[in-house]
Amino acid sequence: MSKHADPPVTPTSEAGDRPLADQEWDRDERDETPTERLDRNWADLLQELRVVQTGVQLLTGFLLTLPFQQRFAELDTFERRLYLVTVAAAVIATGLLIAPVMLHRLLFRRHARLVMVTGAHWLAMVGTGFLAVAIIGVVLLTFDMVAGRTAAIVAASVAAVLLLVLWAVGPALIRVRGLGQ
Repeated sequence: MSKHADPPVTPTSEAGDRPLADQEWDRDERDETPTERLDRNWADLLQELRVVQTGVQLLTGFLLTLPFQQRFAELDTFERRLYLVTVAAAVIATGLLIAPVMLHRLLFRRHARLVMVTGAHWLAMVGTGFLAVAIIGVVLLTFDMVAGRTAAIVAASVAAVLLLVLWAVGPALIRVRGLGQ
């Protein structure tokens, strides 16, 4: 196999976490052990979480201040319910995206890096999904108050499609086509 060829699809390891060829590629191309790979994956994941944690915390904080604004009393029933769903999604996203910190604290020095990386990966994925719901909710609520319900539905739909393409479809296409090597 050439130095930069895509690894062939092969059976997974006993842990079932990744194909053996992928692990072999890490060993051959990066000259890293499974433990070094887990350390790198953990560091990469923490860096990604730093980016989304700041955004979700700002969004949640902003949402929690809205009821104290004068115009909040003008919200109709739909807007109040939308607000509550959006706040709930933002709070859930905040909890999920911060949870890897506690996972690390509770598993610190327990030699559980695989559990931490795998658990934090899923917390980040689900947390980012709830963040998308919160962002779409904020767009829907804001446009509804400023430009009306029709404009709100259009804007929220555009936001949903944009996030879906940027956060799911685009990366999935890159992964399937093997462009991520």
